[in-house]
Order: sequence, then C-alpha cells, then structure tokens
Amino acid sequence: MNRDWVDKDFYQTLGVGKSSPPEEIKRAYRKLARLHHPDANPGDQTKAEKFKEVSEAYSVLSDPERRKEYDDVRRLVESGGYRHFPGAGGGPGGSFGGQVNLEDLLGGMGGFGDLFGRSGRQAGARRGADLTAVLRLTFEESIEGVTKPIEVKGPAPCRDCRGVGARAGTHPETCPTCSGQGTTVQNQGFFSFSRPCPHCQGSGTTIKDLCPGCRGTGARHRSRQVRVRIPPGVKDGGRIRIRGKGAPGRSGGPAGDLVVGVEVERHPLFERNGKHLNLVLPLTYAEAALGATLEVPTLNGSVKLRIPPGTPNGKTFRLRGRGAPARKGKAGDLLVEARVEIPRRVSKQQRRLLEDLAALDREDIRSHFEVTA
Repeated sequence: MNRDWVDKDFYQTLGVGKSSPPEEIKRAYRKLARLHHPDANPGDQTKAEKFKEVSEAYSVLSDPERRKEYDDVRRLVESGGYRHFPGAGGGPGGSFGGQVNLEDLLGGMGGFGDLFGRSGRQAGARRGADLTAVLRLTFEESIEGVTKPIEVKGPAPCRDCRGVGARAGTHPETCPTCSGQGTTVQNQGFFSFSRPCPHCQGSGTTIKDLCPGCRGTGARHRSRQVRVRIPPGVKDGGRIRIRGKGAPGRSGGPAGDLVVGVEVERHPLFERNGKHLNLVLPLTYAEAALGATLEVPTLNGSVKLRIPPGTPNGKTFRLRGRGAPARKGKAGDLLVEARVEIPRRVSKQQRRLLEDLAALDREDIRSHFEVTA
C-alpha cells in the first residue's frame, strides 16, 4: 500500500463508481488517457500531470489484488474507525493530526498489520511507484507477437551507488536508535504499538556519507530502455505489466511495475474482430453472377477462394485458421465479405450489353409485392 491511497480517490479520478466492472474502468481509462496523453498535448504540463494521475488510478484499479487492498484501506478510513485510538486525529478520508497516522496504528495492532503487507523492520519499506509507457505496434506485430525496446522515463536505480544511496566504497550502517529493527515501540494509554523508526525512517540503516549523484535516495530521474515482449494476438488498448521495472523502492521496498499500453496501427485491408479478421472482397457484377476463382490476401500470403455463381452482395466466406492467434485454443478465422461493385459509369458497349441482358431477363423479381389501387 502507498500512503497517498488514504487521500486519493482513484474511482473519482477515472469517473467511475466503486462497483464498476473491469470493462467499464478500462473504457474510462482509455478515454481519459487519449484525452490527456502527452503526445497529443505537447508542452502542456497540466495535461501531463493529469495523464499521470489517470495512469496511477488505472494501475491500481485494473489489478484485482491491488484494487481489493485499496478498497479495504478506503473503507477503513471512511468509516472513521481509527478515531477510537488515543492520539489519532483527523477525519474520514482526510489527513491525520497528532503524532500517529493510520499505518502506524494498524501496523502495530496485530491482525491489522497484514492489511498493509508489512510489520517489524518492513514497516519503513515502500514499494516503488508504477511507471507507464505507450508502445505502438504495426498490425502485423500485434498479430504475430514481437519483442521491442521501449524508452522509459522516470526514477531508476542510481548508477553511482547502484541504488544503495551511499557514496561508492561506503556502506549503510545499522541504525543506533532501533538497532536495525526499523521500528520503535510507543505507548499511548492502554495501547502499545510499533511505528517506523523516526531516525532511519524504518529502513534499519543510516547513511553517513551520501552518494553525491542521488543524494542518498538511491534513484535518479533518467531515460532507460526496457525490452518488452508482446505476445501474439495482443489487442489495441491492451496492457502489458512488467514486474519490477517501475520506479525503485525505498528503504528496501520492491520496485514498482512498468505498465505498457499498446496502440495498434490500422491495417489497410484487415480489421480485427476478437480473434477473427474481417476482409472486404470487391467483386464485379460479372464475377458475382458467373462465379470466379480469385486470389485473396491473408497475413500469411495469398490463397485461392472460389466464388460460386450467383453470389449475393454481403455474403461471407470463412477461411478457417487464417485469423489472429489465440493464447488458448485455435487461431481465429478470416471472414471474407463479398461486396459487389456497381460501376458509376459504363461505356457505350457495356450499356448495349446490359440492355440486351435486361431484355432477356423475363423473371419478375418483385412479384411478391402487393400492389393496391
């Protein structure tokens, strides 16, 4: 859990309800992400900050485990249950007064400590923030899968100290206040609970000689390349979560994740429909009437397709296994829709032939119409 979960309403950020299903949350995120994306708003810092807020909210609410943890924290805060403890000020959903905060109390009250996933020396450890990036793929890459490098901008482990925070050649020392435990015990009234050591911020260690490059934080803001493996069949708007490739953690905490949003370019011929592909096949009226054998493009080369005589406009032919690959099960199909093209202009010879054809056509195709006087 991050401390700012107490104050941030991620549901409000995305404009969805607390009971909204994952599909609704995804739609809201995609709409807001496109609206505030830095590429669509170059130089607009306000839009960039809003994009970060939207991405942070989605990274939590799209992960079932993190969403449940976030909901548990928000319910506890909004219920005001923490006010039963001596010395805890503030109101539901707000900041905490006095010298005690919500995590300090719950971290030392037995079973509640598991809500935040840490106790003892881990009390000061903080998970790194998730970072977001966008990867654009060609249509073929999204179908076949690909491994591509992506540039990630954000906090990264300091190269000078390798993320330790101490000057090269030195090491962090055991905290003299908590003897390396990372916590101190505090008594308030009838209650006794532990809280992160104020001297080492819960890490259990102190640094006397700070790294000049990162000033002891262990991280520096820079660009780096991360290779991203895209599985076959990924869809436009899909997300790939790469564990541990986000911002580095603090005080021994794990690194966050890198959440990569996928944008797929449109194809001039094919359109994605789940695991199937759609293709429009233009036919002349002669081919539709007389039939033909035509070369039809697929993602793996052309194949021959027999068009039977009398093929109506809109008829769909199914080429099995020529669609997108599926993660589980068989690949999708290529659905070929016949579209009879009627010429807007005809030559004199074509007109004479069509008139001869019309004269030979004795069938009344509208005989089923009821004509009333």
